[in-house]
Amino acid sequence: MRDVRDLLTNPICSADELGRPIPESPYAVSTCLPTWADAVGYEEREPHVINALAAGYPRFVYHPTCQELFDRCTKQHAGLGQDTLVLVSRGAAERFARYLGDRSGAVCSAYDLGLGGEHVVCFDREHASIAKEYWQHTGEGISARQADCALRDESSNSAEQAKQAIRRRLAACHGEHVADEDVLLFPTGMTAIYTLHRALLSIRPAGRAAQFGFPYVDTLKVLQKFGGGALFYPNDDATDLRSTLDANEILGLFTELPSNPLLLSPDMAKLRDLADHADAPLVIDDTIATCVNANLIDVADVLCTSLTKAFSGVGDVAGGALILNPKSPWADRLRAALGSIYEDTLFGPDAVVLEANSHDFARRVSKMNDSAERLADHLVTHPKIANVHYPKYRTPDRYNALKRDSAGFGGLMSIELRNPETCAPVFYDALRCCKGPNLGTNYTLVCPYTILAHYDELAWAESCGVSRWLIRVSVGLEPPEELITRFDEALDACD
Repeated sequence: MRDVRDLLTNPICSADELGRPIPESPYAVSTCLPTWADAVGYEEREPHVINALAAGYPRFVYHPTCQELFDRCTKQHAGLGQDTLVLVSRGAAERFARYLGDRSGAVCSAYDLGLGGEHVVCFDREHASIAKEYWQHTGEGISARQADCALRDESSNSAEQAKQAIRRRLAACHGEHVADEDVLLFPTGMTAIYTLHRALLSIRPAGRAAQFGFPYVDTLKVLQKFGGGALFYPNDDATDLRSTLDANEILGLFTELPSNPLLLSPDMAKLRDLADHADAPLVIDDTIATCVNANLIDVADVLCTSLTKAFSGVGDVAGGALILNPKSPWADRLRAALGSIYEDTLFGPDAVVLEANSHDFARRVSKMNDSAERLADHLVTHPKIANVHYPKYRTPDRYNALKRDSAGFGGLMSIELRNPETCAPVFYDALRCCKGPNLGTNYTLVCPYTILAHYDELAWAESCGVSRWLIRVSVGLEPPEELITRFDEALDACD
C-alpha cells in the first residue's frame, strides 16, 4: 500500500504535476493548475492542459469515472449524434430536459439507470455546452462514487445513520433551538441553493431574486437563469433600494458572509430590514465564515452552505445543506415549499465520507482562523502587496457584529500584488502551496480566482471591483511560520 502524500509538507504544485488530483484520491474535487499559464490554458481549452486533467471540481469538469459511465450509456441508449449525462433523479432529468428545451428547442429522452433512481438523459451533441451549464449551475449530476457503483451495476444503501449524524452536527453548531429536521442535505452546495430557489418560485412564480454583494459565480447564475431573473447589487450600495424592491415581487434577498472572493461583509441589519419591508426571506450563504465563526441563524430565514469546503476539509467529497431558522416567520412557508419538492439525493457512500471527515470540523476551523490571520497580518504590510481582502480589514465592524465569541475571521483571503500584470503570474508560479480550485481544505490551496471563475467576463468582473489578477488563498493547517516563509519566497521571485 502506497503512502498517502502529506500535502501540508509536500504540496502538489510543481510544473510537472499539471492535472494531478488534489488530494491524491480517485474522488478528488480539485486538480493541480501549477502555473498561471495553465489556468489560462484550462479556460482556453488548450489540449495539453485539458488532456492532462485527471480530476477537477466536479461541477466544472466531468470526472473521468463519470465520463466512462456516460460513454457506456451513450452506447446503450443514445441515437446517432447524441451524448448522454446521468442525473441524480428522475426529477433532475426532467428539469435538465426543460432547461435544454427552453434554450435550444431540443427534445431529450430519459431512462432509469435501474439502481438508486439515477436517470440517463440523451440529447443532441450540438447542445453539449448548454447541457454542461445545467450540470455546473445546479449540481444535479451524479458524483464520482455514484458513477463507480453504476459501472459495477451496484446499488448502495442510503446511509441514513451517517446523514443523521451530519444533520445533528450542523444543527448543534447553530444552537439548541435548531433541530435536526431543520437541516436538509444535498449532493452539492449549489443543489441546495438551486432547490431553495425552486421552492421560492413555487411561492412566488413571478418573483425575482435580489443578490447583495458580489457572490460566488454559480449562485448568481442560478438566480439569473432560472425563473424571472435577478436584481444584482454587487457593491451593496444601491440607492432608492426600497422603491426598487417595491417595484418588484421579491423571491428572496440573497447574500454571503463574507463574500467570495472579496471577503466583504454586508450590512446585515439593513438587509434584514429590507427583507422585512419586501416581505421576502433573507438567505445567507455562510460557507466562508462557517457556523463555527459566525452566528447567522437568528438574522437569516434560511442558511445555505457547501459541505464540500471546510466541513469536509479533505477535498474528496461534495455536499451541501440548507438550515431553516425555526423562529423565522417564513419557517412554515419554507418547510411546506421545500417539502413538496425535496429529494434526498445525497449519495449514501458520499454521506459516509462527509460524516467521517467532519468529526473535527470545529477544531480545524479554529486552527485555520489562527494561521490565516497571522498570514494576512504579514501580507497586509508587505511592500509588494497592494491589497489583502480579508474580513479583519474589509468591513470589519459588520463581520465582528456577527462573529461568535472567541471565534476568528475564517481561512480565506484574496490578495492583489503591485504591478500585477508582471508580478501576479510570477508569484503564483513560484508559490509552494497546492494550486487549484476549491477552498476550506486542510491544506492551503491557491488559485487565480477571477481567471477560473470569470474568464469570459473579465471586464464585467473588474467593473464590480474584482481584479482579473486577484489570487485567492484558502489557508489550511500548516504552521503559520511555514506559510509566511513560502509566501515571502514567492514574493521575492517577483524581483
